[in-house]
Amino acid sequence: MSYRVFISLFVLLISSAATAQGTAPAISYTRDIQPIFTEKCVACHACYDAACQLNLGSGEGAARGANKIPVYAGERSKASEPTRLFYDAFGKAAWQRKDFYSVLDAQGSQAALMARMLELGHRTPLQPNAKLPEDIVLGLERENMCPMPGEFEAYAGAHPKEGMPLAVTGLTDQQYQTLQRWLASGAPIDQQGLVPSARETLQVVQWENLLNAPGARESLVARWLFEHWFLAHIYFKDGEPGHFFQWVRSRTPTGQPIDLINSRRPNDDPGTQVYYRLWPVQGVIVHKTHITYPLSPAKMARIKTLFYNGNWQVHALPGYGPERRANPFETFQAIPAQARYQFMLDNAEYFVRTFIRGPVCRGQIATDVIRDNFWAFFQAPEHDVYITDPSYRGKATPLLAMPGQNDDVGSVLSLWYAYRDKRNEYEALRRDTYANVPAPSWSSLWAGNDNALLSIFRHFDSASVTKGLIGEVPQTMWLFDFPLLERTYYQLAVNFDVFGNVSHQAQTRLYFDLIRNGAEQNFLRLMPADSRDGYLDDWYQSGGKFKMWLDYESIDNDKPTALKLDEKDPKRDFAQQLLIRYGDLNARPDPINRCEGAYCSRPNIDPALQNAEQALSRLTSRPAAGLKVIDQLPEATMLRIESRSGKREVYSLLRNRAHSNVAFLLGEASRYQSGLDTLTIYPGVLSSYPNFMFNIPAEHVPEFVAAMENAKDAQGFEKIVERWGIRRSHPQFWQYFHDLSRYIHETDPVEEGVLDMNRYENL
Repeated sequence: MSYRVFISLFVLLISSAATAQGTAPAISYTRDIQPIFTEKCVACHACYDAACQLNLGSGEGAARGANKIPVYAGERSKASEPTRLFYDAFGKAAWQRKDFYSVLDAQGSQAALMARMLELGHRTPLQPNAKLPEDIVLGLERENMCPMPGEFEAYAGAHPKEGMPLAVTGLTDQQYQTLQRWLASGAPIDQQGLVPSARETLQVVQWENLLNAPGARESLVARWLFEHWFLAHIYFKDGEPGHFFQWVRSRTPTGQPIDLINSRRPNDDPGTQVYYRLWPVQGVIVHKTHITYPLSPAKMARIKTLFYNGNWQVHALPGYGPERRANPFETFQAIPAQARYQFMLDNAEYFVRTFIRGPVCRGQIATDVIRDNFWAFFQAPEHDVYITDPSYRGKATPLLAMPGQNDDVGSVLSLWYAYRDKRNEYEALRRDTYANVPAPSWSSLWAGNDNALLSIFRHFDSASVTKGLIGEVPQTMWLFDFPLLERTYYQLAVNFDVFGNVSHQAQTRLYFDLIRNGAEQNFLRLMPADSRDGYLDDWYQSGGKFKMWLDYESIDNDKPTALKLDEKDPKRDFAQQLLIRYGDLNARPDPINRCEGAYCSRPNIDPALQNAEQALSRLTSRPAAGLKVIDQLPEATMLRIESRSGKREVYSLLRNRAHSNVAFLLGEASRYQSGLDTLTIYPGVLSSYPNFMFNIPAEHVPEFVAAMENAKDAQGFEKIVERWGIRRSHPQFWQYFHDLSRYIHETDPVEEGVLDMNRYENL
């Protein structure tokens, strides 16, 4: 049982006892209100895409209130003011100066806006486990209406079934009464910030001392480390469960209260002397922004070994500004490249998560540049010419600058062409240089730890990263070297401004297209020379061929590989050899999707669950042309399977959409190849945004699979939903939905967080 669940049950018991004695205990925000918000509200009201920017993961967010301006407005011509909770303002008055309005304050004789929204929802309950009325618009297509207190009556008249919680099983009577009593009493908030333990405080001081040590070398390394850690939810391996910390820049040193420097980007000019500080992450942990990173004495020793053992020198510290942001290879060129790359490889999953998974929360225009499923791995530092050859590094570094620093709308195309040409000049340099070094072999791939092999799954407007190789052999694979990994991280994480204007966001997206192409080109060098053009043609079908001619540098289709691969299908043979050679590093054996024989389930699990996995394997790796039900499925469906013994397993059922190419900014729907879509089924929660959920007794799984195989249309699929589906209106919806988080707690407690239900579909 997780800590949050324990607290919720404890509060319920205390409240029940008080009621039995005929007294109404004073309501505490921390004890009584936040647990309700966490259970029933945070799944929609968190991150930048919280409806109306109302973030209910903390007292600060509740008091801040709502705002009509959406964070995700990619067409805006001017960048908007950042509204990052716990960062860009503090306290109700400061937020109201940024156009937030209260949802907690009564308005004369009118109750608080939240009270009226909750009352509207409570008086219009949903029919249990029935499909919702079609006139209730859900998901990312829903208009951001955000009525102010004076506009509520008009909203309620136009949307009588759309109170809160929106279109989902609502509050219990007790929860409703508790919230209404609290709002009627003025909505007092007694929440205190998270306080580190004594042991954590000691480690905080040790790490702050490391990053704030005097000296030019120390200052440059600290700046680079901060820019690579600013998104991390830091935890100490012997710290308190649920305690996470975040690196920030402060005007004040260790031992004094943090005076936050709240710049737009972590590499903007701070305008003053900087101290790097760790402060506790406040509020409810939500999975979509929870990108974890461990700190320990071993990690500190590793950093000292990587960065301070050599005799390299810093003659002058670099400044700040657009040019420094655009090319971190020049900004940090004094730090040995091998140290920088090895540091990133040690926790490669973290870095790939920062730019593939979050913290954007919403981004179909960003994610449509990648395939729905692919594998990623990394070039070994000793085989990375940028690391090993100073002359090549000197030629390449000026070509590695990235766009997005100038957000002039009228300059988008000219900036794009300039950076595209510079990137292609680099690719030509890389191609010609690697043609004169030994051909790539298995030793060219980094195999330092279980971060070496990663699986990426795209779920339309979000994506996930997981250690290990999951699923059938994918259509494409990515090979990162240091210049590519660092550029991707800076372009999509450090330099990306979610509040930026259309020019900034378009430049970022267009360059990401070049990054993907670079990763594919790196991988193709591992394939036989005469197979490379064929693979490229497969990846860039239809209009993709024109895009190859227009924007991409030519590949090396002449120099051989040192890998011995089956000529008939070298990519598949490469994947199979990879799985064998690096089996000890593959954190995710996958017999369900890659069944090699009669047994398609994991050993050493409940026999009933083994039988379930065996049946589920019939649905994987089959194209939609032969498995029609795929056409009815959303991107990420969760299967909750429970045996009669009470053991349950959670599986992610992922729809992998096929595309003729992923080379264009717009028009994705025209590039679908739906008949080639497939399913991946894997134990675990592989998305922060479940689209639907089935609850299936283990003994029913063969029937479920048979029904899926036989469902040819929407009517056939609806029968499956009626029997096993957990619709938004299911009486136990929240119990099943939060069981996904409990499952994460049981299997990998550091990664636990409240999942997002903004994409939960009305099937």
